[in-house]
Amino acid sequence: MGRKPFADLSGPDRSFARTLASTILRGLGRIDFLLDQRLKSPPPEEVRMLLRLGAAQILFGLAPAFAAVSTTLALMEQSPRTVRFKGLANAVLRGMDREGGPKLAEALDPSLNAPPWLLARWRGAYGDAATDAICALIVETPPTDITPKDASKAAEIAEALEGVVLPSGSIRTARKGEVSEWPGYADGIWWVQDAAAARPAQLLDVKPGETALDMCAAPGGKTMQMAAAGAAVTALDRSDRRLDRLRDNLARLSLSADLKAVDAAKFGDGRMFDAVLLDAPCSATGTFRRHPDVLWGAKPADIARLSVVQSELLDAAARLTRPGGRLVYCVCSLEPEEGEGQAAAFLKRRPEFERSGADLRLLPATGDVPAGGQDGFFAVRFDRRT
Repeated sequence: MGRKPFADLSGPDRSFARTLASTILRGLGRIDFLLDQRLKSPPPEEVRMLLRLGAAQILFGLAPAFAAVSTTLALMEQSPRTVRFKGLANAVLRGMDREGGPKLAEALDPSLNAPPWLLARWRGAYGDAATDAICALIVETPPTDITPKDASKAAEIAEALEGVVLPSGSIRTARKGEVSEWPGYADGIWWVQDAAAARPAQLLDVKPGETALDMCAAPGGKTMQMAAAGAAVTALDRSDRRLDRLRDNLARLSLSADLKAVDAAKFGDGRMFDAVLLDAPCSATGTFRRHPDVLWGAKPADIARLSVVQSELLDAAARLTRPGGRLVYCVCSLEPEEGEGQAAAFLKRRPEFERSGADLRLLPATGDVPAGGQDGFFAVRFDRRT
């Protein structure tokens, strides 16, 4: 089936394609549930994907039902593998419209928004109430969070962006459109960073003149936090291409850091650092608000595989933290094996470190989470004994 490249689409078409893809991913569990109710047997994957395109437009009000059906059938005609399913698609999609359209999706349990294996894990770790709140948040398009370069200017920036200053110091705005055109962007006085993602660097609490290491730096929000605080920052990432975005942002913000494209687990140039931040590779299940694909792309085996990588990186981080220094480990994951479990195992392996305060477990919803939610994060600070 011919696919026009996304980059070649016009502005409005590109925006609609992005919205449609996001809507399918946020509502995938409910879409498939309603499709399966109306299908006698599983169709080929290509057919299911086209049915999802049509169903998402009908169930979530993205287009009039007649237009959604017409477009889906036209797409079915483009391949001999799907054309014979036109009648099925027509019946299923028109039936959804007759039976209530958006009301069908609204009536379903929010727990359908998450894959069953993740749902079971979250219920076991956080209980039913917290899990239900997380599932209800999956379908929502998140607001944008901003980190100010100068915390004393937060209120001024929030006013310009029609936002509010959160208790953590981040700025939250419902503003839409191209971020680079927002007030203050070109002046380099803020950058986009989820409020939860800003908390680990706050926990590390670097001081002017200290040496700091960001071990898995890209896209760079935490590097910029530490540089803005006055630290001499070294930032590592395996991909020089991923560091390009950080270079651009540092230039825009008039901040500096020493960027190195290197495997953090193997990094070592004889130095030890006052402050080390390890935002380790993880299943990223806490980032579903902005990346709903992670819920459906993650697999149980990923957690075990990534746990090994996290342990190796933590041991590398320990070697790079000077006596009397501090280390923050964090993951944007809701899975305890990648967070609390790693912290406990690290302390058993590394008696020269001790916890500094309590672990920081941030859930996307419930409790004191601001309206619009936040990324799910785990962070813990360790102090190295002198």
